[in-house]
Amino acid sequence: MQKKIKLNAGTIAAIMVLLVLIILVRVFQEQLFYDPFLAFFRAESKELPLYDNLKLFGGLAFRYLLNTVLSLAIIYLVFKDKAIIKICTVLYILFFIALVAAFYIVLSTDEVDMLLLFYIRRFLIQPLFLILFIPAFYYQKKVRSENFSGK
Repeated sequence: MQKKIKLNAGTIAAIMVLLVLIILVRVFQEQLFYDPFLAFFRAESKELPLYDNLKLFGGLAFRYLLNTVLSLAIIYLVFKDKAIIKICTVLYILFFIALVAAFYIVLSTDEVDMLLLFYIRRFLIQPLFLILFIPAFYYQKKVRSENFSGK
């Protein structure tokens, strides 16, 4: 692992472009993805919308994939460390499996917990792991470099 994080102007510009792409995924979410829960949660309805399981899974998976690829690119540009990318990739896959399973388990219950459903879906459709991973790996690098330098 590298000891210091160095971001030049080109790297910062590339990160900005990737962040704009993440924002565009959000801006065009209704055109890009099948997700009847967008309007459902916006309206704060009490009754679940009708949905096609396969199309819903496809929409969630595609959106998660787009956010994951963009997030991994940002993480790579920040840390320039393939080991971190490998760890993040495994974590993204494991989180996707766990979140999709939890999402459909919550949906299949007799009394659907709307708040739980909302937050599970939020982790599936938003790049929240990016916000968690960057500080975590930055802290890890900082602690590791301090331990090696004897501070």
